[in-house]
Amino acid sequence: MQIETPRFGTIEYQEEDVLTFPEGILGFEECKRYIVLRHRDDSPFLWLQSLDVPQVAFLVTDPAAIVSDYAPEMPAPVAKMLELDESTPRLVYVILSIPPGRPHEMTANLAGPLLINVVKRTAC
Repeated sequence: MQIETPRFGTIEYQEEDVLTFPEGILGFEECKRYIVLRHRDDSPFLWLQSLDVPQVAFLVTDPAAIVSDYAPEMPAPVAKMLELDESTPRLVYVILSIPPGRPHEMTANLAGPLLINVVKRTAC
């Protein structure tokens, strides 16, 4: 499969690469399907590219790259929705915001992490 995006051009992907956010991301509820793209091989940054709205892409990173002991709480309803238990492989990303021309003012949304069930490919 492929998608044409304004930021990355044509991207080839497989269905098993797709992450599904059943409720979308806050403010982008219409975007439910995403793929993760590498920023650069030597970079801690990734792109979360929407498949539903090609103009939407979020710069994300593993929060451990910023805060070594970061451990977000997972409310029971979230764990249930994502079908996560203690043994389920998971990923945690945070969305980054970089003001144009001022990368030194970058912020990470540690209060609203993205939680991903690696097995089911679901996230919130």
